[in-house]
Amino acid sequence: MLSIQISTDTRYPVNRKLIRKAVEDTLKKHAMGSADVEVSVTVVGRRKMKDITDKFLGDARMHEILSFPLEEISQTTSGEHGFINAPDGVLRLGDVMLCYPEVILAAARDDILVDERVYNLCVHGVDHLLGEHHD
Repeated sequence: MLSIQISTDTRYPVNRKLIRKAVEDTLKKHAMGSADVEVSVTVVGRRKMKDITDKFLGDARMHEILSFPLEEISQTTSGEHGFINAPDGVLRLGDVMLCYPEVILAAARDDILVDERVYNLCVHGVDHLLGEHHD
């Protein structure tokens, strides 16, 4: 069973079905389509994203998206990370945060639809939750 928790302020007219599809498609791509998985997607404004960025990254940049994987830090010397094994068997991947005003600006800059940008960013965010990273 897939549980996708989507939180947004009413002033951000984000397409919830599109977010759900992006998460589902990404999990299928990683052969996790039938697993018991939970993902949280939160749509925020600039002020909230700045607060989160300052608190967790400290890079003074405005981000369109941030991903926060729910990982267990291993006590081994190898430094490997893994997902927390919940007693209920649900794999809670973590949280994806979208800054809707930044998404709108980026979509306009790239001359694409806002929904297309939201979809691509959600895929990108879930990829990060699953351990795919870029430089």
